[in-house]
Amino acid sequence: MNAGTARPIAAKSGRSGIDKRPVEGPVAISAPGAGRSGVAGDEICDTEHHGGADQAVYAYAREDLDGWERELGTRLPSGAFGENLTTSGLDVCGARVGERWRIGADLLLQVTDPRTPCKTFAAWMERQGWVKTFTRRALPGAYLRVLEAGTIRAGDPVVVEHRPDHEVTVAMVFQALTLRPELLPGLLAADDLTADVRARVLRRVPVELDPA
Repeated sequence: MNAGTARPIAAKSGRSGIDKRPVEGPVAISAPGAGRSGVAGDEICDTEHHGGADQAVYAYAREDLDGWERELGTRLPSGAFGENLTTSGLDVCGARVGERWRIGADLLLQVTDPRTPCKTFAAWMERQGWVKTFTRRALPGAYLRVLEAGTIRAGDPVVVEHRPDHEVTVAMVFQALTLRPELLPGLLAADDLTADVRARVLRRVPVELDPA
């Protein structure tokens, strides 16, 4: 479990909470207001593009971080990508939109969107062409909304309590919105698409494809 406070960064914003660090003990998770994190003690600076109900928590798989370590030749501790949850043994990018995760006794989260790489992320990584590199790999991690508030701590198991019967994963959403627009119509199979993603899809595909 990771959280970050605002620190200086060489980006246009000047400050960012992307530097997430492990938190000891129980952490309260709740549905946040606009531009805020759902994780207690976690600070968001770019409130226009980050935070809010559909981006309450950001998860990234430890296995995917390990792959990036090998590719980049550098150590990436948990929280290095600005994630709140660094999972183990869970295919985060293969999670389906609308999937529900039970963590601990009382927290229930729902998968919403992939992460979109931004200039702040690029500045944090300090790598030329990082946005393009991250986009090509299509391992975006997943944002989640809070359905039932609760507390969690490092080591709590993640149980997939519900998996929708469609095939729309966060990786598919990411690819459709970036390098593979031919996948856009298929996203509409997911009833739990966020309003933002649904609107972006409908701007680019015929309205008659929308099953709603």
